[in-house]
Amino acid sequence: MEFDWIDAPFDLKTVPPKEIEESFEDPFSLRILPDTPDGTAARYFNLGKSMSGRPLLTVFWTDGRLYRAIYSREMTSEELHFYDRKNMELM
Repeated sequence: MEFDWIDAPFDLKTVPPKEIEESFEDPFSLRILPDTPDGTAARYFNLGKSMSGRPLLTVFWTDGRLYRAIYSREMTSEELHFYDRKNMELM
């Protein structure tokens, strides 16, 4: 998986690229395609944890080879609950 960090549209100091990449490598990460009314969803969500355990939500775009993070932040308590619940369902 290769990321494009050129001209990232958000501050990479608050969430470093390394942590975002690690959250995508989380074996329990969830990738979600939002349900859009016109069916032209080009953005996805990734909920995952970095190696340090930091829970991150990242909005991203991909062409299957290259990933581009559009926005990333720490998960809210509701998102973290959803992440934990979905992973418990898989066990």
